[in-house]
Amino acid sequence: MPELRRDPVVGRWIIIAAERRQRPTDFLIEERSENNHGFCPLCAGNERSTTPEVWAYRLGGHQTPDGPGWQVRVVPNKYPALRIEGALDKAGDGVYDRMNGIGAHEVIIESPNHGEQLAYLAPEKIFYVLLAYRERILDLKNDMRFRYVMIFKNHGHAAGASLEHSHSQLIALPVIPQMIVAEMDGAASYYHFRERCVYCDVIAHEIRQDIRVVGQNDDFIVLSPYAPRTPFEMWVLPKAHDSGYSRQDDKSLASLAAILSQTLRRLDALIPGVPYNFVLHTNPLRSGSLDHYHWHLEIVPKLTSIAGFEWGSGFYINPMPPEEATRHMKDVMP
Repeated sequence: MPELRRDPVVGRWIIIAAERRQRPTDFLIEERSENNHGFCPLCAGNERSTTPEVWAYRLGGHQTPDGPGWQVRVVPNKYPALRIEGALDKAGDGVYDRMNGIGAHEVIIESPNHGEQLAYLAPEKIFYVLLAYRERILDLKNDMRFRYVMIFKNHGHAAGASLEHSHSQLIALPVIPQMIVAEMDGAASYYHFRERCVYCDVIAHEIRQDIRVVGQNDDFIVLSPYAPRTPFEMWVLPKAHDSGYSRQDDKSLASLAAILSQTLRRLDALIPGVPYNFVLHTNPLRSGSLDHYHWHLEIVPKLTSIAGFEWGSGFYINPMPPEEATRHMKDVMP
C-alpha cells in the first residue's frame, strides 16, 4: 500500500510508493531510444493488455468496452502511485502525519495509433482528450475521499514519459497539492486587496502590452508568463473568469483544443522533438466557484536542468527572457 507523509515544516505531502521502485538499480539512468518498435500495450488491438477501461470515446457502431473503435481511452495505471481501494486511516506519529496512499491514478490514451502525437492530432480529436479530462474529474468528484484531481502530460523521455505512445495522466488526491494551495492563497491575497482576480488582471495587462501574447482566439489566450521558470514556458487561460475546468462546456473545450493544437505545433516547429510537461491547474473538487482563482494550463518545456541552487533556494535560472521567447514562438508557423 502506498503511503502519504506530510513534511512538518513546509506542509508538503510526499507519496511513498515503494511498489514502483524496489531496487537501487531501478534508479540508474539509462540512455533510451525514442524509436522502440516493440509491443505497446496502449495501441489499438492491445486493449486486453491494459487494466479495464473506465471511460472511452468510440466511433458509432463500436461501443464494446475494451473493444475496438476507440479514439480516446482511459484506463487505471497498472503501476499506480496511489491505490483506489481502502480507507485513508489518517494517523499521527509524534510530530509527523501520515495516511494510506489512497487515490486514483489513470492513463488517458490520446490516440489509438502509436506514432501520433498530441500536437499533431486534429483539433477535433484533441477535443475528445480534453473531454476525457472533464468527464473523469466529474466522476471522481463523487468519491468523497478525494479533494483534488491533478491532470498532467509528460512528453518525451527527458520530461518523464515512460511510454512512447501519446498519453496523459490523472491522479486523484485526498489532499490539495501544496503548489495549488500556494497559488490559491496568493490569488486570494490579491483579491482581498483589490477585489479583482489576479489572473484576469494579468490577461488584461498582457493584451494591452502585447509583448508576451503567444496566441489567442475568442475564448482563450496563450501567454509567456512574466516570470517563467524555463525557456518557452506558456500558460493557456480562459479569457472569461472561471475557477473550474470541469464546468467547461463542449464549445469551450473545442476552442481550447484549437488553441492548444496551435501552441504545441508552434513549440515543436521551433524546437523539434522538444520534451515538455503540461499541468492542468483547477479548483479543488468541492470548493465551488471561486471569484479569486482562475483555472489554466501550464506548458513547461524541459530545456534546463534543476540543480543544487534551484533545489536549495527555490529560485529558477532561466536564460530566455519571455519577451524574446514570445517573438520566437510567433515567428514560426504552426
